[in-house]
Amino acid sequence: MQEMKRTILYIAVTLAALPAVSQTLTLDSCRALALSNNRQLAIGRVKKDVAMNMRKSARTKYLPRITALGGYELTSKEISILNDGQKTLFNNLGTTVSAGVGDFAKNVLAPYIADGTISPAAAQKLMQGLQSMGIDTKGNSLGAAITDAFRTDTRQIFAGSVMLTQPIYMGGAIRALNNMADIQEELAENGLHQRTHETIYETDHIYWLVVSLRHKQELAKRFNTLVVQLHDDVEKMIREGVATKADGLKVAVKVNESEIALTQAENGVALAKMLLCQQCGLPIDSDITLADENTDNIALISETSVDPQTAIDNRAETKMLENAIDMSRQTTNLVRAAFLPQVALTGGYMISNPNVYNGFERKFSGIWNVGIIFRVPVWNWFEGTYKVRASKAATTMAEYELADAKEKMALQINQQKFKVSEANKRLAMAEKNIKSAEENLRCATLGFKEGVISSTDVIGAQTAWYQAKSQKIDAEIDVRMSQLSLQKAQGTME
Repeated sequence: MQEMKRTILYIAVTLAALPAVSQTLTLDSCRALALSNNRQLAIGRVKKDVAMNMRKSARTKYLPRITALGGYELTSKEISILNDGQKTLFNNLGTTVSAGVGDFAKNVLAPYIADGTISPAAAQKLMQGLQSMGIDTKGNSLGAAITDAFRTDTRQIFAGSVMLTQPIYMGGAIRALNNMADIQEELAENGLHQRTHETIYETDHIYWLVVSLRHKQELAKRFNTLVVQLHDDVEKMIREGVATKADGLKVAVKVNESEIALTQAENGVALAKMLLCQQCGLPIDSDITLADENTDNIALISETSVDPQTAIDNRAETKMLENAIDMSRQTTNLVRAAFLPQVALTGGYMISNPNVYNGFERKFSGIWNVGIIFRVPVWNWFEGTYKVRASKAATTMAEYELADAKEKMALQINQQKFKVSEANKRLAMAEKNIKSAEENLRCATLGFKEGVISSTDVIGAQTAWYQAKSQKIDAEIDVRMSQLSLQKAQGTME
């Protein structure tokens, strides 16, 4: 396939590089040039490439996903484990304990001093000893140290994580997406085939149009030669006195008509060749000659008979409609998957500074984690049921469209077969008419030379011959076009 594309491109570049040189183009070379230069086909190839990459992208849905996340945050306050009351209590721990010692002497020692169990001197020495220990100062320092130990220092936070997610069961959504991607690629391929067949049909149509106009141009030249010769003969007869000026004027009018017809034929050929050049991607002013311009029988073509059902099944339109049905079914599966349980495996590694795993230490530290995520729809008021029904209804409509299209395709194939038969019959009748017109022209020309037939009768015979010939060309091109349309209807445009 790639080799064929390179060959086609080489032909196109070679021909385009020689616009001033007369080029002889065959039907196959015109097809090759049209296929390589058609922009819609180029768009179709790009669409196919897009669909192929989308299919590859859909395959990755089966594989695990790895994501990394990192960040830095500066806050106006840090996270506090102790509230303000607790901080005040710890910061004044010594003072609180010292006050407790005074209460101890007042509430505990006083009764013992009163009953004589402890002498006032001993109680005084005990109180002096407790005060000498510096409970208030040391206690406050110890409380402040405790308060400071509970600080988190979290005004600046650095954090990062790496997460892995592996789908286990997504309700069939991943499978449906992959099937849709496959169908989309096939749809693009079928669309490219359809456009290829249309391009071939258009190219063949223009090609044979040029050939038929070229034949009519040659016919117009021959007709002009006949009437000019007749005009010369009548002028000689006028000079010899055996014909009137009225006869000369009649023939002169026919000469003018033949020249106009010849000019129209030449212009038609030029315009048709411009159209063919545009179709083939050549400069419209290219000097081209078609290989079949001098073909005696334009309608010579081998007929192909294809089973109607096989022809319908092979049509790109049928395959595209079937793709639409398959796509609709996969859409139903995708809609259903959204309302089924979903399971995924997760794993990762998280890191932070300060880390919460060692008392908010100002160092990076992290942990590994593995888990399973479940998502189970519990109640949605039958939303999923309604959506699935709607999607199935769309599939049913697509199936009806396919059935309707197949019926129309079968009718189209039968119509084209009838047109081919009718065109062949018209061609056969045109060939018979030519024989009669040629014999009539021969007799009229001979009678005119012998002086038994007037110039008016000769002009009539020449006109009848010209019309018969023109009708034969039309019949031949009609046969060719009807057979071409039958090939298109059968999907055998190759």
